[in-house]
Amino acid sequence: MYPIKKVLIGLDLTELDKTMIEFADFLAERSNVEDIHFLYVIKNLQVPQDLLKEYPDMIDKVIQEKENEMRKTFLDYSKTKQKAKIHFQVQNGRIADNILKFSKTEDIDMIVMGRREKAELSGSLAQRLARRAACSLLIIPEGTKPKMDKILVPSDFSEYSTLAIEEAVEIASKNDFKTEIIIQNVFTVPSGYHYTGKTFEEFANVMKKNAEKDYKKFIKKIDTKDIKVKAVYSQDINDDVTSDMIDKAREINANAIIVGAKGRTATTAFFLGSIAERLIQIDHDIPLMVVRPKGKNAGFMEFLKEL
Repeated sequence: MYPIKKVLIGLDLTELDKTMIEFADFLAERSNVEDIHFLYVIKNLQVPQDLLKEYPDMIDKVIQEKENEMRKTFLDYSKTKQKAKIHFQVQNGRIADNILKFSKTEDIDMIVMGRREKAELSGSLAQRLARRAACSLLIIPEGTKPKMDKILVPSDFSEYSTLAIEEAVEIASKNDFKTEIIIQNVFTVPSGYHYTGKTFEEFANVMKKNAEKDYKKFIKKIDTKDIKVKAVYSQDINDDVTSDMIDKAREINANAIIVGAKGRTATTAFFLGSIAERLIQIDHDIPLMVVRPKGKNAGFMEFLKEL
C-alpha cells in the first residue's frame, strides 16, 4: 500500500468548508500526510476580451480575493497546529476538470471532496472523480465529524478489496490501534440451488460456510498489524448488495466505509466497479473512501487529451 502524503481538498466557500477543514485537521494529526492542497474553482469567470482590455487586472483581483477568503476560512475552522504544509490554490473553469488536472500535476495521493445534504450535484461530481482520478477518493458528507474508530470494509476477497483493507489497517495504526475493522462479505444464493436437493436455507448456509473458508485464506495474506479485525457475513435477498453494505454500516455505527476500485481504465463506470459506483450513489451520510492504486488508471492521460 502506497503512503498518502499529498492530499487535495476541494473548498467551495460555503458552510461545507467547516467539515472539510475539520477533516484536514484529522488527516494532519492521524496520518503521514505532508502536504494538504486546498483548491477552489471559480465556475463563472468568463470575461469578454474587450472588457479584459479595459480591466486587465480584474481576473487576478478576483483570484486573490478568493484565495484570501480561503485562508480566512481555514483560520476560522482549523483547530490544530498543522504538521502538514498547507497550500491554497484558486482556478477557473469546470470543477471536475480542474481537480483532475491539479491532482495529476501535483502528484496527489488522495482527493477529498464534500457531499452536500442535497447530493445531486456533489454525487455526480464524486462519480466522475472516482471514475477518472488516478488516485484514491474520500467523500465526506456535510456535517460529518472526523472520527474513524469503526470502519466497514466490504470484501469479495479480491485484490481490490485487499487494497481497501490495507488502507483501513493503515488508518487504524495511526489511531493508536483504537480502530475496529469490520470486513463484510455479502453472499447470494445462486439460481438453480434446488437442483442440489437442498432447500434455500440449507444452500444459504453452504454459501456462508464457503465464504468463511475463503475469508480465512484471504486474511492470512494481509498484514493486519495486530489491529482488531472482525468478519461478518450478510445474505443478499434483494439483488442489491450495496444496500446490505449500507445497512450493515448503519447497524454497527461505522464512521467510514472503505472500498477498493478497479484501476485499469477510466473510460466507463464498469471499470470503477459496480459496487463502488453504487455506493457513491446511495451513501449520503457515511464517509466513503474509494481506494485505487496510485497511477493505476490507463485511461487518465487519454482523458486529459480530450479536455
